[in-house]
Amino acid sequence: MDSLTQIVLGASVGEAVLGKKIGNKAILWGAIAGTLPDLDVLLRYFTDEISSTQMHRGFSHSIVFAVLIAPFLGWIAKKIHYKLKEVSFKDWTKLFFLTTVTHPLLDAHTTWGTQFFWPFNYRLAYQNIFVVDPLYTLPFLMFLIIVMTLKKDNPKRSKFNTIGLSVSSTYLMLTLIFKWISFQEFKEGLKNQEIEYVEMDTKPSPLNAILWSSLIETKKGYRTAYYSLFDKKEITYSKEFLKNHHLLEPYLEKKVIKQLIDISAGWYRIEEKNGKLLFWDLRFGQMGMDVDNASFLWYYELSIDESGNVSAIKRQPEIKNLKLVFKEFFNRIIGN
Repeated sequence: MDSLTQIVLGASVGEAVLGKKIGNKAILWGAIAGTLPDLDVLLRYFTDEISSTQMHRGFSHSIVFAVLIAPFLGWIAKKIHYKLKEVSFKDWTKLFFLTTVTHPLLDAHTTWGTQFFWPFNYRLAYQNIFVVDPLYTLPFLMFLIIVMTLKKDNPKRSKFNTIGLSVSSTYLMLTLIFKWISFQEFKEGLKNQEIEYVEMDTKPSPLNAILWSSLIETKKGYRTAYYSLFDKKEITYSKEFLKNHHLLEPYLEKKVIKQLIDISAGWYRIEEKNGKLLFWDLRFGQMGMDVDNASFLWYYELSIDESGNVSAIKRQPEIKNLKLVFKEFFNRIIGN
């Protein structure tokens, strides 16, 4: 999720653990700890872009990281707040463990997911909430602000914090139900239109949990589609975008190709253009509602030298009319 959401979640969890004892200090430390796992973005300064992308939401988003970092941060906080005799090292460690571990647990609900069980190469990705969703974050933030205005011994403080946690968690559970509904609709549509497929992936479109997109793998390629919970018409499936995986066969043992396949979780297609190969990562959908013609979000331009060495540069197609794209997007959300 976005940084603001993780700050709010960390702050609220910190309040739940130690708010009664130390008030807004618990919120402050919770907010700090809630953002720590995302410091893995600094990896881009120590390695290449492809490797840093592959490692994103890896170790720092694992339960191992939470277990290791919590006592260290607890020791620091204990040293800083040595006058707070009523708060033990164990209390601080508990706060930092819970605020750190809830970060990847929330991120696991997004499309990118997390390697929560690092070092095992398994990524949790439930794909039921977009990385930025105002309906999740804003009510949560509103209740947290109310909490911050109350004294630590005010019983309403704990009540409002619990409401904030409950509302956000309930919404998160609702998105799982919405995902199941959309999956059934996509599945039924494929059956009715007699479209054979191998696997199907569904995820919410940007900023909402009403409009859902589907990526459908066929034997030779992929199809895409959208479904709004307000839809009354039949789902329109795109043309088949050919995989063209055979174009990569001579380079499958190259490190960068293995990395890109891992990053895309296997959802990719290859295009040959102007003497170069384009590696399209399909998981994050298209830039527009025209499923037959809208470009996918990004691709990697592969350059192959005479020795067969492969390098990759991330590219993003230009959006020529952003205002029109948003208008079509909004209309599609409400079922038009």
